[in-house]
Amino acid sequence: MNSLVFPHRTSRLALRPHAEADAAWLLHVYSRPEVARYLLDDPWTAEVARKKTSERIPKTDLDGDTGALALVIEHDQTPVGDVLLWFTDRERRSAEIGWVLDPDHGGRGLATEAVRAALDLAFDHYRVHRVAAQMDGRNTASAKLARRAGMRHEAHLRQNWWSKNEWTDTAIFGMLANDRA
Repeated sequence: MNSLVFPHRTSRLALRPHAEADAAWLLHVYSRPEVARYLLDDPWTAEVARKKTSERIPKTDLDGDTGALALVIEHDQTPVGDVLLWFTDRERRSAEIGWVLDPDHGGRGLATEAVRAALDLAFDHYRVHRVAAQMDGRNTASAKLARRAGMRHEAHLRQNWWSKNEWTDTAIFGMLANDRA
């Protein structure tokens, strides 16, 4: 299989691997309470941003050692978010996807374009069979994004996850390779 060439481009975006310099803008996004509200982590500190950035840097190939691909979403050479793919079952080619977009850049379809591009990479380049997205059931913006990207709502698990001192629901979306045919 051919290696991916970065940045991976869409009509408006460039998707590229993370670098140490990304810690500052990641902190700007992930430290915001409205961003962290539905994520597993509390708002990031500078130390957490450095650690999480370092963890993302080697994730450059879904079929590589990490089994993950973490990409910065850039619009007009400005980072606006990130999208991550990781194997949940490498042997059976099953993966999960997650995304975060800086709220300052919302409402223009950038996240949808980036998620569609990541799904295309998963299915076309990596030959993944299935990609799932799991999110806090209250995160209606992410649910709408999953639908716009072509994913199907498959399940809603009631109070199945203890997060930030409360029981939360999980919404699960999925897409199969043959859903795109």
